[in-house]
Amino acid sequence: MDGRLSDTWAEISLSRIRENMLNIRKSLPDSVKLMAVVKANGYGHGDIGSAAAAEQAGADYLAVAYLEEAFRLRDAGMKLPILVLTPIRPELSPLALKHDLTLTVASAKWFAEARVYKPFASAGKLRIHVKMDTGLGRIGIRTLREWDELVPWLRAEDIEVDGFYTHFATAGQADTDFLERQTARFVEMKEWVRLSGLTIRHYHCAGSAAALRFPHLAMDMVRIGAAMYGFYPEQLVRSVKLEPALSLHSRLIHVKKLVKGDYLGYDNSYRAEEDEWIGTVPIGYADGWTQRMQGTEVLIEGRRAPIVGKICMDQLMIKLPGPCAEGTLVTLIGSQGEQRITVAELAAHIGIVAQEISASLGPRVARTYTDTEEVHARWDNQIRRNEFKQAVV
Repeated sequence: MDGRLSDTWAEISLSRIRENMLNIRKSLPDSVKLMAVVKANGYGHGDIGSAAAAEQAGADYLAVAYLEEAFRLRDAGMKLPILVLTPIRPELSPLALKHDLTLTVASAKWFAEARVYKPFASAGKLRIHVKMDTGLGRIGIRTLREWDELVPWLRAEDIEVDGFYTHFATAGQADTDFLERQTARFVEMKEWVRLSGLTIRHYHCAGSAAALRFPHLAMDMVRIGAAMYGFYPEQLVRSVKLEPALSLHSRLIHVKKLVKGDYLGYDNSYRAEEDEWIGTVPIGYADGWTQRMQGTEVLIEGRRAPIVGKICMDQLMIKLPGPCAEGTLVTLIGSQGEQRITVAELAAHIGIVAQEISASLGPRVARTYTDTEEVHARWDNQIRRNEFKQAVV
């Protein structure tokens, strides 16, 4: 008995995450550090297990989106430096100090407000990375004036400027023109640092796609998120082979026979064109299997079967290749026999990036780790506890 109560579960291979990171490490100059991005519950793979696998592969840093995600890793015993990628509210900066976290800062205004709440000197140095906006347009400093306003705050004795970074908008596209423009802009911004007289330990601009395609852009560190889990632009990357770490499975909970002309699903969204067998699978849009997945396929008994009718909140229906027993294994991502359904295939069908699918898998989808014995022993119990907690939500 593995503690899993759900008929729908994701199997995650921690050894594949580790091997992916090791292969990426081999493709980069030896001096480059690896930052493993484990935000959004490890892109849906589990943050604690993913972080442990990345640490085993030699990751130097971790990155998360929000403060709460960093707290989870610290509570689990993770000691690596953790960068919080999204600027936090200034009044929360003492918490970052308490948990030894590195913060992203993108304005002088943030420092002015943070100083109101607590001087940093009494608790040690506050470690930060400065975010620069070279064209993505999300967050970051864009102008020399903004930089000049920030510099006096960065010179304070209780501030450690550990990093200076940007993020590319088009690194996964074949056309590199905009990426080259962003790179040139970042080089220009690095010159602002030199002229200011500041010493910064880590410059980084490359996420997964850029790191794999353009190792010369690695600088001091690369941020590996999607590629860590096996998601990368395979058609544009020939030097590294990565494997997906996640598969998704369920079981038939009901089987029925429709006769020609019968309707199925909300809004009569499907009509049988012949007598056919239909199976119901307990996963729906509340689990992250969005209604846009209508028309995609699953695997059952080694064959493909289309999803038919509108996907419901908790269930979906598939057209079976023939009568099947209730309890029969259904694979939504992964392999059965010679057939395989990849996240990349599904993402292409609905026009999104692969990691959106894994990151959208909700807490009702139990996570099962297939090889916890291959990660460091001190993480094993925590990983299993985490899996059980998610299984019983």
